[in-house]
Amino acid sequence: MRFALLSLAIAVLLALSGATARAQDTAPPPPAQAQQGQAKESQTPSKQQKEPPKIVSTTGLVHLVATVTDRHRNFITDLQQTDFRVVEDGVPQEIRFFGRETDLPLRIGLLLDTSNSIRPRLEFEQDAAIDFLSNVIRRHKDEAFLMTFDNSPEVIQDYTGDISELTDSIRKQRAGGGTALDDAIYMASEKLTNAPLPAGTSPEIRRVLVVISDGDDNLSDHALSEALEAAMRAEASIYAISTNTDWIAIDNPDRPTKYHLDPGDKVLEQFALESGGRVFFPYKVDDLAQSFVDIGTELRSQYFIAYSPSNPQTDGHYRKIEVDTDRKGLVVRTRKGYYAAAPSSPTPASK
Repeated sequence: MRFALLSLAIAVLLALSGATARAQDTAPPPPAQAQQGQAKESQTPSKQQKEPPKIVSTTGLVHLVATVTDRHRNFITDLQQTDFRVVEDGVPQEIRFFGRETDLPLRIGLLLDTSNSIRPRLEFEQDAAIDFLSNVIRRHKDEAFLMTFDNSPEVIQDYTGDISELTDSIRKQRAGGGTALDDAIYMASEKLTNAPLPAGTSPEIRRVLVVISDGDDNLSDHALSEALEAAMRAEASIYAISTNTDWIAIDNPDRPTKYHLDPGDKVLEQFALESGGRVFFPYKVDDLAQSFVDIGTELRSQYFIAYSPSNPQTDGHYRKIEVDTDRKGLVVRTRKGYYAAAPSSPTPASK
């Protein structure tokens, strides 16, 4: 009797165990959303391992290129970071990065005025442009593009380091039409913003606009202020060479001196001053040689200064920059300010 009861109990237990197992086997699967969540969680670690490290850009920094000269316009290239003081809107700033950028690859926009107003001096402009490029461009390192402007600006030769290509393009130009100087500087600045970077680990380049013109403008859609803003956003310095030949000889007829600036000269001077460049008033082509030597030397005798503004607001307002040095008798030249706008998404390079 006991044996029968024990056998019955074991049979009942086995039946219950089998029912439980069958119930688990036929249980409905978890919701699809839950399955996806579990799958996502299980895949996340491996996905993160496969993603390349993100490149962090120092977009919060203000970059400056400064030139320092003495009273005789000799370049001073032995200063240290502690010799400089940077002030933004009256507030001293801490310099985060400093260096002597004497050998950076150059990206040059050469703007040649081909309007009717310079027709008598077009050959002068062409010789000046070719002379400049021959003295400055280093093959396989520096690149330049040629833009002409009359009724509107036009890129004639895209970025290249080949002097012969640039020379041929310059020689083919003819004068005629109105003058759109501001539009040309605006368009060239945008092109410099997207300049080709050098191969290698360092993407640093020096952006320069060389404008050969009489400074007149009668057709631009953009205002002078807009052109200047575009140059500042591109971190480009403007070096202007005036083709205005309104001169007077003083003392020595062989060494004529500029005795006043006409409205076009003042425009060129403003572009150069605000962007940290220089303006030149050569009398004839032979006088250009030293000017070009000075430009080339200056471009490789400058200081790189970067600071993080104490005012972090990116409100688009203009901020004034002052840079000076404690050493007496020295003059520091750099751009006069910048627009505190949030960085925009990269755009394709202009062609």
